[in-house]
Amino acid sequence: QVQLVESGGGLVQAGGSLRLSCAASGGSFSNYFMGWFRQAPGKEREFVAGMSWIGSSTYSTDFAKGRFTISRDNAKNTVHLQMNNLKFEDTAVYYCAAHRSRYAAMTAADYVYWGQGTQVTVSS
Repeated sequence: QVQLVESGGGLVQAGGSLRLSCAASGGSFSNYFMGWFRQAPGKEREFVAGMSWIGSSTYSTDFAKGRFTISRDNAKNTVHLQMNNLKFEDTAVYYCAAHRSRYAAMTAADYVYWGQGTQVTVSS
């Protein structure tokens, strides 16, 4: 059974950094695309960044470019999201998710497996 476990969230001041991690287990992930999403109160879940376990291509939304970086550690089945220069509007629950294809997906409905989420709170 596939499990995704996020860690690394917390409270940080505006301008600070956090590194989120997603440990994946229970499956063979070489043909999966991994994504990070976030959901703020009263808002829809939105794509942040993603990458497959094969190759070096990464994808991110406009608000993440230049501030957030997704990376992976294949040996540890772990995906990271490095977030720098955090802003108050980045406050949300951040989720790791797995899409059963190596091709990019940026819609939450395309993802089958989800972690429990980790809270990121940025104080202004």
